[in-house]
Amino acid sequence: MLQNIRVVLVGTTHPGNIGGAARAMKNMGLSRLVLVDPRIFPSPDADARASGATDILEGAQVVATLEEALVGCRLVLGTSARDRSLPWPMLDPRASGEKVIEQAGEGAEVALVFGREHAGLTNEELQRCHFHVHIPSDPVFSSLNLAAAVQVLSYEVRVAWLAAAEQGEASKPASAHNAELATMDEMEGFYTHLEATLVAIGFLDPEKPRHLMARLRRLYGRSEVERSELSILRGVLTETQKAARGEPYKRKDQ
Repeated sequence: MLQNIRVVLVGTTHPGNIGGAARAMKNMGLSRLVLVDPRIFPSPDADARASGATDILEGAQVVATLEEALVGCRLVLGTSARDRSLPWPMLDPRASGEKVIEQAGEGAEVALVFGREHAGLTNEELQRCHFHVHIPSDPVFSSLNLAAAVQVLSYEVRVAWLAAAEQGEASKPASAHNAELATMDEMEGFYTHLEATLVAIGFLDPEKPRHLMARLRRLYGRSEVERSELSILRGVLTETQKAARGEPYKRKDQ
């Protein structure tokens, strides 16, 4: 089950924080680390801070974009330290651990996404997450070290995993329904298609988007869209684009 969970670090500035995150992961039984455009990696500083978790660093996947890091994922949780202009489904660390284990236990690929040390995740990156997770630190001194944040969420995942194991859930077979859900990369293709279609029919003005795509992401993100359903939606968009170009509609059986 834990092999279905990946920790994604976006734009990490200091390699020591990557090592610290790897150590936190290994403490809690997690092993899959994905690095999105790290400033420096590999690095002796990362190895030193890993303190025995260098196997996780050696197996880390380095990619250029968050989209690449999330390929195959059916559940994505992004850490957020501040309120956003557009409300998003929010979980606390305990609920996030339970959600992660619930989905991972059903065979879903899951990502825990952490942002940059100085600025966290951008709004655009957070919109690629199904849920936001806020660690309720003291508002007087709320800034958490990156590795500490990874430790908190990794711990909650382990607590939930141990609870599931005690109940016999850890060996539960993968859900057939979950296996058919659209992945994040498939949903990203749909969002790109949807935006292009809305522009083509004049519903979306790219010069004045007014959070429209963000709201639509939130709408579809909280729905468990199956691959077959996504195929229908993409078909509707394709025919809509044809209509916008003045092409006649032809039924498949004609």
